[in-house]
Amino acid sequence: MRCPYCGGLDTQVKDSRPSDDSSAIRRRRICPDCGGRFTTFERVQLRELIVVKRSGRKVPFDRDKLQRSVETALRKRPVEAERIERLVSGITRRLESTGEAEVTSEAIGEAVMEGLKGLDDVAYVRFASVYKNFREARDFEELLGHLAAGAAQAATPEDGPAPDEALPARRPRTRAS
Repeated sequence: MRCPYCGGLDTQVKDSRPSDDSSAIRRRRICPDCGGRFTTFERVQLRELIVVKRSGRKVPFDRDKLQRSVETALRKRPVEAERIERLVSGITRRLESTGEAEVTSEAIGEAVMEGLKGLDDVAYVRFASVYKNFREARDFEELLGHLAAGAAQAATPEDGPAPDEALPARRPRTRAS
């Protein structure tokens, strides 16, 4: 492993342990040339995945890009890092275990949206707005309507109150000048 500080190739492993969700091995390393210390992660990779973009261009799957996208959607949201790691690992495992060498960017986007929907509604809306290329406020209204309908349906027992009665009325927000 190359040292990120000096570029030396002869780094030494000082400590190894499983990550929090046991999907990777965390290794603490030290560079004998400069004394720099850093951490690496070793993960199982079932197969090399190729992502087919909407334009038809093919690029190698990048787990770090997936992680950054999810973290961007979840920025400043109260979600633990462990849950984010589990989501990204789960999506990656699901993609690798399909048996296909190529996966569409749409399939990845839908998997992320599905995962975020169960994790955090605000992050789901953020990601969907970029992924689905929202252009108008109406696009947000439609997505929020589907989200609210799904939440009302999940919260309402079969013989319970009507969806209108299940959600409390909200006061309109006013912006302070």
